Order: sequence, then structure tokens, then C-alpha cells
Amino acid sequence: MSWFKREDHQIVNDAEKTVRTEGLWTKCGNCGAILFKQELEDNLQVCTKCGYHFRLDARRRIANLLEPGYQLVDLELKSTDPLQFTDLKPYKKRLLEAQKKTGLNDAIVNAIGEIGPHPVVLSVMEYAFIGGSMGAVVGETITRAIDRSLATRHPLIIVAASGGARMMEGIASLMQLAKISSALGRLDDAKIPYVSVMTDPTTGGVTASFAMLGDLNIAEPGALIGFAGPRVIEQTIRQKLPEGFQRSEFLLEHGFLDAIVPRKEMKAYLAQTLGWMTQAATAVPANSATPGAR
Repeated sequence: MSWFKREDHQIVNDAEKTVRTEGLWTKCGNCGAILFKQELEDNLQVCTKCGYHFRLDARRRIANLLEPGYQLVDLELKSTDPLQFTDLKPYKKRLLEAQKKTGLNDAIVNAIGEIGPHPVVLSVMEYAFIGGSMGAVVGETITRAIDRSLATRHPLIIVAASGGARMMEGIASLMQLAKISSALGRLDDAKIPYVSVMTDPTTGGVTASFAMLGDLNIAEPGALIGFAGPRVIEQTIRQKLPEGFQRSEFLLEHGFLDAIVPRKEMKAYLAQTLGWMTQAATAVPANSATPGAR
């Protein structure tokens, strides 16, 4: 087959006249529709055909939730390799690859800004960084967000997207469950609102700690939320799980969530929620609202 043809006594390359479409389209994981990537991006990574929520990176989520002029903080921390973990691929190499891929030092980004008229402290997990796994840096960064919320008395919002504790850091990773939960206890004592937003997926030690400790626990549609994954549970109990088990709709029906909020409505929902939550907080007597009071 010839790739060239003669037109007006000139040699023309047909390939150069072909519109390149590779990489411009993607397939919806739910309805199978072929979607134009730019259209999907403009719709906050939500399928325009069926409403399926693709995963959204941390920076884009922060920009979508906060008003212009927000500030990213606590970005300097980096994970070490306390166990010299080398199973299949050295942990240090995994970290370098994830840092190059995401442009982040670890699987978390803290920000301070406003949602509507309400000043907030926002902490957002990045699933693309080793599955959003929680190691010592994630634990320390979230704890710093809690401390900042305590110092300013601004509400705290944490957006979870994680496969759970980071096995490459062993017990140092598991310690973060208690560390963050303890810090959230101080926040609760101070009567400062905390809203937990769960996205797909929120599993393992993240679910077993801060993700389920919000004054308000909400989730995006279709998010996988649980401790062990459904396949592990089925293999353990040797039973078929109910349809939609561990998806946010199932959890809402069974009382584990307070609400399911589509991504495009999340900012408005949080602004409204913060309005009544902060009113309730300011109604608490001053002596019972002192940070650290018990």
C-alpha cells in the first residue's frame, strides 16, 4: 500500500493530512460511552452521559472547592524508608516515581482558604501517589491541618481518596490512625466543625480512622468505601456480597453516611453546611470551646 500520492505534480504525504485523535478520547468505566477528554475535564471529570465520577487529582479538587486566592501549605515533608523496604520494587524508587508522576512529595495536599464566605482548613488526598496510601508524611500533614484548625478555629475539611495504610512503612504507618484520631479528639473538644468527604476509593486504615470521624460524613456518588475490599470479604466469608456493597449509596441506605453529594454540587453544599455548623459552634459557651478543654 502506498502512503504517498501525486497531486499537482507534487508528492503529498497522506499521513500529514490526517487529523490526529489519539489520546483525545476516553471510555467511561460505567456506561462505556466514548468521551472527549476536554469535555470530561470541563465537567470536573464526571461522565456527561451517566454521571459516573472519575478520580480527580488533589490540586484540581482544591481549586474547585476553594475561592481564588487560597494558599497551599505543608508541602515540604518527604517520606523516608524506615524499613529499607525492597519487596518487588524498592520503596525509595516507588517514592521517586510517584513524586515525578504527581509533582507532590506525598499523597496529601493541605490548603487554607475560603468556601463561600467561610474560612476553612482543607486537606486533600492524592490517589495517584502510591494509591493515596497513608504513611508518616500523610499522618503528619493531616495532623498539622488539624493543629492549624485548632489555632485559627476555622472548620476542617478532609477529602479522602486512599487504599489505606502504606505497608512499606509498617508500624510507622499504622501509628497514624491513632495519631490523627487523637488530634481529631482535641478538635471535637474545642467544638470546631470537621467535615469528612469520601471519594473513590476510601478504604483500609483511612476508613478505620479519620474518614469516618467527621461531624458530617459525606461521599461522592458511587465511591467505594470500606475497610477490607469486597473481594477479600467474599473470599473470607465464602459468600456472595449484596449488589452495590460498600458503594456510597449502600452505605447511605444503611446509616454509615449522612449524605451523597455530586461533585459539581459539593462546593455549594459545603458552603451551606459550614453556615449552620459555624452558627452552632459560636452558640457554644466560651469556656467549653477552649481548644484542648475536656
